[in-house]
Amino acid sequence: MDIGLKLKNLRIRQNLTQEELAERSELTKGFISQLERNLTSPSVATLKDLLEALGTNLSDFFKEEKNEKITFTEDDFFESYNQDLSYLLEWIIPNAQKNRMEPVRITLDKGGKSKEIQPYEGEEFGYVLEGKVYLHTDLKSYFLQKGETFYFSSPGYHYLENQDTQKAIVLWISTPPNF
Repeated sequence: MDIGLKLKNLRIRQNLTQEELAERSELTKGFISQLERNLTSPSVATLKDLLEALGTNLSDFFKEEKNEKITFTEDDFFESYNQDLSYLLEWIIPNAQKNRMEPVRITLDKGGKSKEIQPYEGEEFGYVLEGKVYLHTDLKSYFLQKGETFYFSSPGYHYLENQDTQKAIVLWISTPPNF
């Protein structure tokens, strides 16, 4: 484990300068710099004080991090086809419901439409990868084509519809997860 790098990353995540961390932990900026570059090692007591100033503790600091998967291929995707509405929904990040946002790729066949999303507290972003779609909300409908985007705080109900003769594909991201 690279203690210096881990300390530096914690400090940066807390938006602290070396000087600010030094003040909070009653150390010098030079000592913090040396620690982060692994030029010196802290005593257990000093490390404990540093970690407290960074909002963590010895146990969490030395806990082995899981090798979380951060890249995915189509083999990782989970998909569901809705025959009644003529759309394919692909969860392109496995188990995304545990995250703060949930990206999906939706393919709408000719005349297809997504399920109606009920109002909820969140935000949504979409990018039309292929084709043309209508974004229908309880207030208004919007026409979008390839290369165009939508973004909104989830108003009332809303859904996508493909009224074109070609399929449409949209990257659709919601936060919190909603699909």
